[in-house]
Amino acid sequence: MPKNCITLAQKNNMKAIIPVAGAGTKLRPLTYTQPKALIPIAGKTILGVIVDQLLDAGIYEFIFVIGYLGEKIQRYIEKTYPGLHCTFVTQSDRRGTGHAISLTKDIVNNDEVLIVLGDTVCDYNVKDIISRPHSQIGVRKVDDPRSFGVAELNDKDGVVRMVEKPLIPKSNMAMVGIYYIKETEVMYKALDNHLRHAVDEKGEYQFTTALQHMVEDGVTLQAFRVNNWFDCGKKETLLSTNAILLKQMEEDQSLKKEQKFVNTVIIHPVNIAEGSQIKNSIIGPNVTIGEHTKVESTIVANSIIGSYAELHHVVLNLSIIGNDAYIRGLSQSLNIGDNTEIDLA
Repeated sequence: MPKNCITLAQKNNMKAIIPVAGAGTKLRPLTYTQPKALIPIAGKTILGVIVDQLLDAGIYEFIFVIGYLGEKIQRYIEKTYPGLHCTFVTQSDRRGTGHAISLTKDIVNNDEVLIVLGDTVCDYNVKDIISRPHSQIGVRKVDDPRSFGVAELNDKDGVVRMVEKPLIPKSNMAMVGIYYIKETEVMYKALDNHLRHAVDEKGEYQFTTALQHMVEDGVTLQAFRVNNWFDCGKKETLLSTNAILLKQMEEDQSLKKEQKFVNTVIIHPVNIAEGSQIKNSIIGPNVTIGEHTKVESTIVANSIIGSYAELHHVVLNLSIIGNDAYIRGLSQSLNIGDNTEIDLA
């Protein structure tokens, strides 16, 4: 059964659905103990970036579909957003995004919904999208669309056909995981039909298939192009997202924090959480450090460091370090004469 956290009066009939039930296998070992959506980026979490973006657009009612380590998602939301009107629905079996969204039917009650996948950060105008007269899906041109849901468009950006991970794509417009649906009654009927009759080769029910049924039933779906799209499901894109968001924060003068540490050089952009202790180190660029982390005699660049971690005498680049991790490197005192070659690797 859904569980409501502290509520706020509903401001409109728009609901946000955020599926966050995935196990995040591509980011293991980090996701063995922490949901992918709670990995820190640029002083927030992936989920925090998404929720703040929707709140800024005036959406106040949220439905989170949780599963793997879902209790941590719920604790994070209730602690970070204590006044949020939110409902948690559990997806016990990971049977795909279509199945996850189908579980929200009784809560949505035919209201309009904005569905945002919980591992996707996009740069787009939320207010503009939810004010449009037709249902919308977010797209972005990619070099190799075979790993994504793909939308085929007409010359007016109307969606003609959608296919999940096609072997021979007829379009290079990848669906980024943002869906504004006005005809929710039709959507849930399409999902019900999908769940009764079709399953993919992985035993999952894809939302793309239900959307295609909606188009075949005459629903108008328009595509909108996002300015940037960061799929945070892999290490490389997660670090890239962190760097870009840090740069945006650096450009926003109101978000700058003046922090001084003992005998330490800070190369911006960085975000260092409160309570961290750093000395004799070089930090940056593009580094996020979590709360109460200790760093000594260390160089860190282009990395994400979790909370309560400890780093001593190490050099890190393009790294993700989890919470409560402890790393100590090799420290040497050397007196080297002329014409000497030493390999400490």
